[in-house]
Order: sequence, then C-alpha cells, then structure tokens
Amino acid sequence: MEISTPGRVCLFGEHQDYLGLPVIAMAISLRSVISGIFRNDTSIIIRMPDINETEKFDLDKLNYHTSRDYFKSGIKVCKDFGFKFSRGFECEIRSEIPIKAGTSSSSSIMVGWINFLSQNADNPKILDTKSIAELAYKAEVIEFDSPGGMMDQYSTSVGNLIYLESEPEIKVKRINRELGAFVLGDSLEQKDTIGILSRCRDSRLSIMSEMKKFDPDVNFQTISFDQLDQFELDDEKRHLMIGTIKNRDLLLQAKVELKKPNLDQNVFGRLLHDHHKVLSECLKVSTPKIEYMLKSAMEAGAFGGKINGSGGGGCMFAYCPEDPERVKLAIENAGGSARIVYAAAGTRVVSKG
Repeated sequence: MEISTPGRVCLFGEHQDYLGLPVIAMAISLRSVISGIFRNDTSIIIRMPDINETEKFDLDKLNYHTSRDYFKSGIKVCKDFGFKFSRGFECEIRSEIPIKAGTSSSSSIMVGWINFLSQNADNPKILDTKSIAELAYKAEVIEFDSPGGMMDQYSTSVGNLIYLESEPEIKVKRINRELGAFVLGDSLEQKDTIGILSRCRDSRLSIMSEMKKFDPDVNFQTISFDQLDQFELDDEKRHLMIGTIKNRDLLLQAKVELKKPNLDQNVFGRLLHDHHKVLSECLKVSTPKIEYMLKSAMEAGAFGGKINGSGGGGCMFAYCPEDPERVKLAIENAGGSARIVYAAAGTRVVSKG
C-alpha cells in the first residue's frame, strides 16, 4: 500500500492554536509518501532514503527511546484505539517537504503512518480524516507531552484550506476558496522548534495564569486591549498580550475576507503581512534572512507573506497568484530555496498494492 500526505502552511493563527485559539491553515502540494508491505514476523523496518536512515524495532517492544519516537507511538495509539497487529511491516518513506523547516514534515509522515496502520491492521478500518488527525495528534503531541498544537495533524489529514477551533471543542471547517499560487521559501537555517514553541507558549500561559488570579473569567478568546489596563503587567508581558490579541483579531478579519464572494487579494496579502509583523516584532521568531526573503518577494510582486511554523529559521511563504515564477526567483536570489505551491488534498491512498 502507498499513502500520500501533504505538508502545510499556517495562513493565520501562527503560535496561537496551543493557546486554544483558532487557526486558518492550508495543506500544500508538497507531499510525503509511505509505501509498505507485510512481513512474516513482528519486525518493523522503515527505510528513509531521503535522510539515509533506517529504523527497526519489534511490534511487541514499543518502549520509547527518544522524545520523538513517532513510529512506535503511532502503533501504540492505534493499539489503544482498538487496532490489532500480529505482523510487522517493511516500509519506505520519501518526502518533498522541507525537513525541520516549519511545513509539518513530521506531522505529514505521522498522519500517513496512522492512515497506513489503520488500513493494514489485523482488523482494518478506513478512518475519516478527522479521526486520523486525532490519533496522529495523540501520537505526536500527547504521548511526549510536546508543546505543539493540533493544527499540523488536522491540516495535513483533512487537506486544502481549513478553519480549526480547538476550544471549547474541536471543530474543523473546510473553506471553499481558490487562492492560487504561493511561493514557499526555505531559508535553509536550522531552527529549535521545541525551544521556540516552549518559550512562546509557556510565557503567555504564565501571563494568563497571573491575570486569572485577579479575574478568573479572563481568557485568550475574549480579552480586549482595554482589559489589559486592569492588570499590573510589565512592558514585556503587556507587549506579548497585545501581540496575541492582534493575531487573534487578524485571523477573524481574514476569515471574513475569505468568505466574501470576491476575495480582495491586496487585503488578504496585507493581513498576512500584518500577521508576520506581530510574529517578528512581538514573538521575535523571525530572522534577518527571512526578513530579506520576504522583502525581496514583496518587491517582486507578492501581495503579502509571513514566516511559517515555529520560526527561528525554516520557511516563509509569499502569496503571489500573479507571476509566482518572478517571486520564486527573487527568493532564490535572496539566498533561499523556493518552490511554487498550491492548496492540496489531504492524506489519501495512492495504491493498495
């Protein structure tokens, strides 16, 4: 069997979903592919030629040895769900998605792995994309107490353009809007995903906890700029909360814009730019190289763009439904590796073998 799963970009709500705030994300036309066959024993062998690595373990020995032991955790959550496995697999994974660059390369593989496992268990079942995403989230985040949200798993599983709420309950809505071309630019700078996520998440959760001591009803979903005045926050904490509110409200503006009969590409691009500005100036997750790549993309005709993922390196993207080749060249001339991408379908079976 062969399973294909996309990567993703976050259009709005970057660094917000783990606070219980909504996101608007888009699966992109760069994909990972898992192909595999049954074995006659209980061994799991996973070859990853893109990074020249092979992982081997036994179905009956699923103790984690690293904080990212995802192939084992995928099997564990599938077993917890009720799937049974008596035979191992021999698999190969290939991917077009930039690795450790903010485009959900690991979540794409995890979603594909869950899809593969669910259909090749002793008691196989075709899961809907939301169920696959839920299991992938448990395997990648809950199992390892990771600081990430659930955008990556739901976006790559469901596909195309989605609006995702995680509180008070998970709601996923498809957005039927053709946006056209984007250019994804990889800065080729390594980033500390877990460290940045922890810093950006923990600092704001701590501030909210501090504010709740004075007002138990305050929350990220409804707090306003005016409300901040009642709390004794130092300049840094106030700045972080202002940025959080701005990004929340920018997403709501983008949601309205995306629902209009005719999308104003200039307005949509400006909203992306404004979102990036908060991420750069408030959360400080951008880099000089990514700023230069974005500036170059805008000068080449992009309507807007932003850093993508946790930041501190990795990727940015530019919205350029007109002349994306010119924007791609500009990003490459700025020192990045660039690909033209479009919205793409979620995880799917390519071949049953």
